Amino acid sequence: MVGEHGRLDGSPVTDARLLAAARAGDARAMESLYREHSGRVYSVVRRLVGDDHLAEDVSQDAWVRAFEKLGSFRGEAAFGTWMHRLAVNTALNRLRRQGRRPEVESAAEPPRAPPEPDDRILNQRVLGLALDRLPEGYRKVLVMHDVEGMTHEEIAEQLGVAIGTSKSQLHKARARMRDLLSPNEGRNEAGYHG
Repeated sequence: MVGEHGRLDGSPVTDARLLAAARAGDARAMESLYREHSGRVYSVVRRLVGDDHLAEDVSQDAWVRAFEKLGSFRGEAAFGTWMHRLAVNTALNRLRRQGRRPEVESAAEPPRAPPEPDDRILNQRVLGLALDRLPEGYRKVLVMHDVEGMTHEEIAEQLGVAIGTSKSQLHKARARMRDLLSPNEGRNEAGYHG
């Protein structure tokens, strides 16, 4: 059982120890795994689906699947890596089932917490909004390659496309992001504000 101060039987808790306890049905161990990895899971899902509400729903689905499949986790990779891959797969499957991504309404919603006066936060928000404006295929490949570090071979396998398609989509996604992040975005071809 997980005790106070995040310790299991008096020693520091590791994912391996938490996994063993979680497999034995220890709800506190499951909660500790969730707390440790939920931020990264939500982050990758949000980037892939492009919508706050859908990201919350898909993230929860991924965690439910993870806890149902804990017995099949072989430990060949770190739990965080396994959970991340499961979250990516859950998000991609949800997008496939929907046929296309829903209209993004979250870009018009105010942030949940008051924004901090930090350029990094502002830049993250600007990048997030630009990602939301990418076509779904571009966004998937860009996030999977540039953010998650997947190879074109892995992306092609995950998305069921040719490697060349992955490369092409990445090239187009990067070009579109440059356009979206350009200070001249919103000007017409003649260079005048529209």
